[in-house]
Amino acid sequence: DYELFEEWGHLYPVPREDLINLHREHLLHLLEMGDTEKASQLLERIEDPGICLAISEQSLDQHLNLAASHFLADYLTAHFYANLTTARRNEIQALYMGSKVLLTLPELSRVNYFHLSSRPLLMLEQLLMNMKVDWVAVAVQTLHQLLAGQEIGFTVEDIDSLLSKYAEKALNFPFALKEKRS
Repeated sequence: DYELFEEWGHLYPVPREDLINLHREHLLHLLEMGDTEKASQLLERIEDPGICLAISEQSLDQHLNLAASHFLADYLTAHFYANLTTARRNEIQALYMGSKVLLTLPELSRVNYFHLSSRPLLMLEQLLMNMKVDWVAVAVQTLHQLLAGQEIGFTVEDIDSLLSKYAEKALNFPFALKEKRS
């Protein structure tokens, strides 16, 4: 049905909003099916960059599954970086990094941290609080690689500060040692 409408759109004038809505629904359908190859082809077929940007941004705001969010954040960063406001750019890059960190976690545990995918520092803090030290090590390494030369609202120093804070808390003993009396 989507392809038929697309053909009709080439033959007859379709209002811009209807075109955006249809392509967005088609894109969401493809991403729900996990077909990022066809989703990418669909976005490439759209001739008007403004429509393509609107479709991609609206789809990203639908809070899709992890793979779809990662795909759309990557696509928007790669193709429309200059067209986005600084705040939106930071938001999309944070979502990209958060989804990248989520992909490093064991598959069964991802659902517990998915709600933090757009806030990688908070996800890192949650992992620290849950004593997932091995996962934190991989997440920190991933974030360090992704942050190289990027400016997205937090830095490597912010990560190091968070780690220092929790390392200090781990060494803080809430009781005093008592002296032994003979």
